[in-house]
Amino acid sequence: MAREPSNIVLDLVGEKLHRPTPTPSQFSIFRVPDVLRKLNEKAYEPELLAIGPYHHGKDNLSAFEGHKISYLQTLLERTGIPYPDYVRAMWALEERARNCYGGSISSGKNEFVQMMLFDGCFIVEVIRKFGLPHLRGDDDPIFKQGWMLPHIARDMILLENQLPFFVVWKLFIMSEMPSIPRNESFLVTILRFFYGILPGKGFRRDGVDRVNDYPINEIKHLVNLIHDNWHPSPSGIEAYANNGKNNSDWSFICSASEIQKAGIKFQKVDAHRDGSLFDIKFKNGVMKIPTLEIGDATETIFQNLIVYEQCSHGINPKHILDYCKFLHCLINSSKDAELLRRRGIIDNRLGDDEVIATLLNKLGDGGVLGEQFYYCEVLNKVNFHCSRRRNKWKAKLKHHYFKDPWAVILFLSTGGGP
Repeated sequence: MAREPSNIVLDLVGEKLHRPTPTPSQFSIFRVPDVLRKLNEKAYEPELLAIGPYHHGKDNLSAFEGHKISYLQTLLERTGIPYPDYVRAMWALEERARNCYGGSISSGKNEFVQMMLFDGCFIVEVIRKFGLPHLRGDDDPIFKQGWMLPHIARDMILLENQLPFFVVWKLFIMSEMPSIPRNESFLVTILRFFYGILPGKGFRRDGVDRVNDYPINEIKHLVNLIHDNWHPSPSGIEAYANNGKNNSDWSFICSASEIQKAGIKFQKVDAHRDGSLFDIKFKNGVMKIPTLEIGDATETIFQNLIVYEQCSHGINPKHILDYCKFLHCLINSSKDAELLRRRGIIDNRLGDDEVIATLLNKLGDGGVLGEQFYYCEVLNKVNFHCSRRRNKWKAKLKHHYFKDPWAVILFLSTGGGP
C-alpha cells in the first residue's frame, strides 16, 4: 500500500513553486556557463584587474587595487567634489546594481558600494585620460608603461568583469568638468579605447552621430556597447535583413585550400577604408575578405562576445559567432592559415600558422547557431560555384576520356582530377 507524502515535503515543494525564481534573461551581467567555460577557462579570467563582484578580492588581482585608489584620489583633487558625495550616489544605486548580477553575490552592502565606487571611477578615469592626454600625470604607470593599457582593455571586455553602465555613467556625469574641453562624446572615447585591441574595424567613424544619439539607459555594460557597435556595415546589415529570412537552405563550405582547387581566389579587403571586418563577399569566383589581425587578446575578445550573444535574449544576427563559424570552415589546417596569411587576409602577430589554425578552429566551440546565419548567401554562392566547376569538369572528362576505356584507366592511375 502506497504511503502518502509527508506534509514537510508538500510544504517544501509548494514554497519553491510560489517563490519567484529569476531567469537568466533577467540579468544583464552573468557568469559564463560551465559548459562553455571549461572549453577555454583562461579566456574569461581577468589577468590584472577585477571589475564587479565576480572576481573581486582574488589574491592574484589585489596588486592592481592601488591603481584604483590612486585614480580616485586624482579625480577628487581635480573635481573638488568630496568623496562622501560619490559614496552616497553609489549607496543609492546599490540595490539596483546588485540586481543586475546573476548568481549569488557574497559582498555586503558596504563592501559592494565601495567596489562600485573604486571600480567605476577607475573605468571613467582611464577612458577619460585616454581621450584627454593632458590629464595624465607624468608618473602614471598605466600610460607610461606601454604594456599595461592593452591588458587593462582586455580585462575590461570580459563578460564577468562588468559594472552596470548606469553606475559608470553616474560617476562620469558627477566628475565631468565644463572647464575641460572634449573633442568627442564619452561613448565615442570608449569605443576608441577598445578599438586598439579589436582584431579589425567594426564601426564607422562616420557613425559618430549615431553613437552620440545612443540611448544611455539602453546600455547594459561595456560588452553590450562594444557588441552593438562592432558589427557589419549598414549595407551588410541591410542585405542580411532582406535575405536572412529565407536562409534555412544552406551548407558549410570546404576549407580555403580545397575551394582554391575549384578556381576560387582570395582577395584582401581594406576594411578601414570601406566596410567592416564582417563584410565578406563572393563574386565571379573571388572571395573578398577584410584583414583579421590576430594578437594576444583576439581569442578572449571573440569568446566573450560569443558568450554574450549566446546568453543574451533577442540578439540577431549573432554576427560574432557566425563570423567565427565561417572562419572555421575556411581554416582546418596550417596549410589553410598559410594560404590566407600570404593573401594578406590574416595578419599573424601571435605565432606560426599552426598556432593560428588551432586558435581559429576553437573559436565558437560550444556556440549554437541561430535560426538565421549571416553568411548563408556567401556559402551558397561558393557551393554553387564549386558544383558548377565540378559539373563542367565531369562533362569535359566524359567528352575527352571516356570514349576510350584505356584512357580512363590511364587517367585514374595518374590521379587526374579538377
